[in-house]
Amino acid sequence: MQLALGLLIPFAGTTLGSAMVFLMRREMNKKLEKLLLGFAAGVMIAASVWSLLIPAIDMAGEQGRTAWIPAAVGFLGGMAFLLVLDSLIPHLHLESAQPEGIEAPLKKTTMLVLAVTLHNIPEGMSVGVTFAGALFGHAGITMAGAFALAVGIAIQNFPEGAIISMPLRSEGMPRFRAFTYGSLSGIVEPVGAAVTILLASRIVPALPYLLAFAAGAMIYVVVEELIPESQTGEHSNVGTIGVALGFVIMMILDVALG
Repeated sequence: MQLALGLLIPFAGTTLGSAMVFLMRREMNKKLEKLLLGFAAGVMIAASVWSLLIPAIDMAGEQGRTAWIPAAVGFLGGMAFLLVLDSLIPHLHLESAQPEGIEAPLKKTTMLVLAVTLHNIPEGMSVGVTFAGALFGHAGITMAGAFALAVGIAIQNFPEGAIISMPLRSEGMPRFRAFTYGSLSGIVEPVGAAVTILLASRIVPALPYLLAFAAGAMIYVVVEELIPESQTGEHSNVGTIGVALGFVIMMILDVALG
């Protein structure tokens, strides 16, 4: 029960954020959008370091390995994995008129949802592998620390939910349908987390690699999508403030609760 709750917390953040479509205007204020994008980036950077890379290095040391090798290999593997997905899955980013990935006859709204769904995958992996580390008692990863990461991801998923549902509404989609699409974009997180836990339970020695892999995948999303989108056009300084706030809040959560 406790594990199921932990895996669903990030999805709840996306759902609550998507519900903002019922309360906000047809279009989101650009300054608020930049702030939320930057905030999500800051949370993911801090989570990648404190919740994933540092435990990966500590765990590898406990296993008698050269501590930095699993972290480096896993990190690059995660970056490569998201690069492949980014190149294959048809999707469209905010403020972009040119779709990415393989050409497909999909609606603009569908590709906007796929863009968010794509970078929810590493978030689900990160939560799953952290809970796996806590369950198997490795590298000082506690259940409280795993919940801290889940809460941190949920906090940054809240603005992400709003960022996807509001543009769908501005495209003319009815409010409830925009909410549903925004909410469903986060369903890959609990699914990805559960699959990651199942894999980790079978290959416990590979946990350091999986932790670093999730970190690499998240940093890919930050560098490829969140930071560029928060820095494009006017109000880029607002996006930078968002990064600082997200980073500090996630750092405090991880250190205080982990």
